[in-house]
Amino acid sequence: MIRAREDGQLDSDLITVSLAQIKSRREKGTPMTNDESPRRGSGQMEFTTPTETPVTFDKEGHQTRPDLDPGAPVVDVKIDPSWKRELVEEFAAPYMQNLRAFLKKEIESGKKIYPKPNEWFAAFDHTPFEKVKVVILGQDPYHGPGQAHGLCCSVRPGVQPPPSLINIYKELKSDLGIAPADHGYLISWADQGVFLLNSVLTVREGQAASHQKKGWETFTDKAIQLLAEKRENLVFVLWGAYAQKKGAFIDRKKHLVLESVHPSPLSASRGFFGTRPFSKINHYLEKHGQKPIDWQLPPKKSYMH
Repeated sequence: MIRAREDGQLDSDLITVSLAQIKSRREKGTPMTNDESPRRGSGQMEFTTPTETPVTFDKEGHQTRPDLDPGAPVVDVKIDPSWKRELVEEFAAPYMQNLRAFLKKEIESGKKIYPKPNEWFAAFDHTPFEKVKVVILGQDPYHGPGQAHGLCCSVRPGVQPPPSLINIYKELKSDLGIAPADHGYLISWADQGVFLLNSVLTVREGQAASHQKKGWETFTDKAIQLLAEKRENLVFVLWGAYAQKKGAFIDRKKHLVLESVHPSPLSASRGFFGTRPFSKINHYLEKHGQKPIDWQLPPKKSYMH
C-alpha cells in the first residue's frame, strides 16, 4: 500500500474501514461510535465490499483479493471522519482503484506530484462535512514547487501569491475594505467553513491539467452532490466556465450560487472585479442564522516557525 506519513513521504502499511458496517449504520439510522468511526489522520481505513470481504494490500502495494485489479495502491485517507463516512463508498469504487493505480505508477516512475500525498485530501480534512458554509471550486492544484498544499487558490506561507489570488485580494479590499494579506495561505478560511475544493486533487510538476480525467473529477462531483443534496443554505462560488459547468446541477432555491468570470488576469476585468462576493456570502449566511466568515487573514508571521 502507498501511505503518506506526517512528513509527506511514502510508507507501507494497511488502511482499513468497513463499508458494510457504515452502510448498515446508515440504514438503521444509528450513528457510528467513536471507536467505530474512522479517526482524522489515523491511517485506519480498510476498503471493503458490502459483503464485508476486505480489500487488502501487501507491502509491495498488491491487492490480496484476486477478484480485484492487482497492483492498485491504497493512499492514506487523511480527511475528517465526517467526510470519510459520506465518501466511503467512493473510496471502494472501481474508478478509485484505477486512480490509485495511476498515482502509484506516477510515483514509482519518479514523477514529482503536487501536493504531497498526505495533503491530497486537505480540503476535506480542514472543513468537516457538517461545518461547510461556503464552497469555492477550483480546477487543479498549482504545479510549481512549494505552492500546492491541498486547498484551491491557496499557497504555502512564504510563497508568492499567484496572480488569480492577488485579484481575489483586490476584490476583497474593494468589497469589504480588507487590505491584501502578506501571504497566500488561506487555511483560516477553510477552518471557518470555506470548502476550498479543486476538481482535480493532484498534478504533475510543471504540467497543468496532467491528472485530469483520471478519476478525481468523479470523486469531487460526488462531494459537491452530497453537499448540495444533504445540506441547506450553502453558498457555492463558481468562478469561470469550468466551475459553472461542474456546479450547474445545484438547486438555486436551496442554496446561493454566485457566478462570475474567473479572477485570472486574463478575465478578471471582464466581470470579476465589482461582483462583491465576500459581502454577499456573509449577508446570506447571517440571513440564515449562521456566523459570517472573517475574511481577514492572520499575518504571515503567525505561520512562520
